[in-house]
Parts: sequence; C-alpha cells; structure tokens
Amino acid sequence: MASTVRLGFTGDVMLGRLVDRRQRSRSVDAVWGDLLGRLRSLDGLFINLECCLSRNGRPWRRTHRPFHFRADPRWAVPALERAGVDWVSLANNHVLDYEVEALCDTLDWLDGAAIAHAGAGRTEATAHEPARVSIDGMEIALLAFTDNAPEYAAGPDSPGVARVTFDLDDDESRRMLARALDAARETDPDLIVASLHWGPNMVTEPTSAFRDVGRWLIEQGVGIVHGHSAHVVHGVDVHEGRPILYDTGDFIDDYAVDETLRNDRGFLFELRVERDGTPVELRLLPTEIRERAVHTASNGAADWIHERMRERSEPFGTRFEQQDVELVVSLADDTNAESDR
Repeated sequence: MASTVRLGFTGDVMLGRLVDRRQRSRSVDAVWGDLLGRLRSLDGLFINLECCLSRNGRPWRRTHRPFHFRADPRWAVPALERAGVDWVSLANNHVLDYEVEALCDTLDWLDGAAIAHAGAGRTEATAHEPARVSIDGMEIALLAFTDNAPEYAAGPDSPGVARVTFDLDDDESRRMLARALDAARETDPDLIVASLHWGPNMVTEPTSAFRDVGRWLIEQGVGIVHGHSAHVVHGVDVHEGRPILYDTGDFIDDYAVDETLRNDRGFLFELRVERDGTPVELRLLPTEIRERAVHTASNGAADWIHERMRERSEPFGTRFEQQDVELVVSLADDTNAESDR
C-alpha cells in the first residue's frame, strides 16, 4: 500500500451545449482527451460540475439567465465514471439552469452512479449537508457552497444550492459555514475539503474577503480549499501547511476564449496526502481545452500558464519547483509553511 494518497481537483467541468453535441458523435471518454489515463491513475477525483445532467426541464426564465447548461446523462454519467470521478460540487450558478426537474434528475443520476455530491439538494438542509467518501481507506468529508445566483438558493422546503456570502463579518454566513464544518467533523474524517464557487468571472486574483475566508477555513481544520468560478486560475496560497486554491479555472467547456486571460488554459491539481490526511505535496499539471475536450497543454501553452501561476502566487509567497511539465509545491517545506508575509 502506498504511503500517500493522490487526490485530483479540477475547475469547472461544463459538459453541456457544444460539448454535449460533440459527444454524440465520439466515444464516451473522448471528452477527457489524452488525460484519461492520468485521471484514472488518481486515488480520488473531485470536480465542480458546471451543468445539470438531464434530458428534462425547461430553461430557467424566472430571472434573467443568459446561459443554460445541460448535458445528456446517458453519455455524461458514463464519462464521469470512466474518468473515476468520486465527488462533484453542485454549488454553482448552473445546476438549476433547467429548473427543479433537471436538478432532481442530476441528483438521481449521480446517486445511481454512486458519485458523491454536495452543494445542492431537495431542501436547504440536504444542500448544506457535507458528503462523505472513502478513498483507499482514507475518509474524506466534502462540503460545497456558492455566493453566485441568489435565485438558485435552496429553501427550507425547496430545492436549490447551498448559498452563502463569503464574508466573515456577516454573522449568519459565518454560522452557516461553521455548522457545515461541525457536520463534517461529526463523521471524524481524515480530511475535510471545502469546495467554493465564489466571485465574478474573468478576474485573476481573490478579494481580501475571500483570502480571509480561505485562511479561516484552514484554521478551522479544512485540509484544502478548492475554489472555482472565475474561469481563470488564481495563485496558490499555503496557510498552516495546507493549500488554498482560490480558483482552479476551467477544465472542460465550450466557452469563448479571452486571448489575454486564456481561460482555455489551466491545471489538473493533484494533492498528495498522508493517510492521516496531512497534505505533503501539491502538483500542477498544465492543461488546455481543444476540440471540446481537455488535453495536456502544449509546450507553449504550458510555459504561458506556468508563468501566470508564478506571478499570481507571488503575493502569497508560494514557491514552485518545476519537474518536467509540472509545477510542484512542497507543503512540508518551511518556505511554504506560512504565507502571511
């Protein structure tokens, strides 16, 4: 048995629209490009699922929504299974794009495939409830929240997402996060993951409020903060020896590419942890989206995204070693032990 467990984290996985259309004429696992083997080699894989999984429902019209994302579960669920996805965050601004019927279909399809999920549910209580997965003998609790789409928030008796304001000065938001953390701790996990869909699109750094929340979560015992929403990767912060991924960018989608921000370029983030849940190393494999699928980044794209990651991580004092095409952060290294400088 290996001494460490390898856990993969990705940014947005949006399988609808043109990705969905393309998948109808190619193999189920084609959406993973040349990364399928790497994904399957991981002990655990956690993603933000930026769409609903359904053939039902109608586009949300109760408020203005410019985009609606839905994937056919007949191929999308097998694709998730083929990649070895263990858990998905549903706390985002697209899981209700085709109304409650499609959200409920999504929950049912994931349950049928034994893919754990958190961040959305048939009631507020179930939307806020952490998920639990066992990865190679290690117990992991996962919680998911978003500050996007207030109209999608679950109510006491209505389906929706786990919505919170990521501001520690907001007493109700702090209590909401604390309750979810208490629920996660009750299961006595080896590792707690907080997956957060926060902030606006197409920005390159977290707000000071998000930095405060990320570090507070680490101080409360979270082992890794898994952020997403901006469509571009943010810098990596290391606080008390544990990583804060403020934004993991996009992994798969059909979005228009901003030629300056290059939202088609990102990383597969691989966290290596001891079996007691202690993080020891973070590895970043450069990726890019081509032909409605994710691929290992070309040399030029890898160099570009390496440089952006170093620039965006500099304010946190995070140091990277390059090993072949991957950037590596040693979480046991004193130089990355505290980034408040």
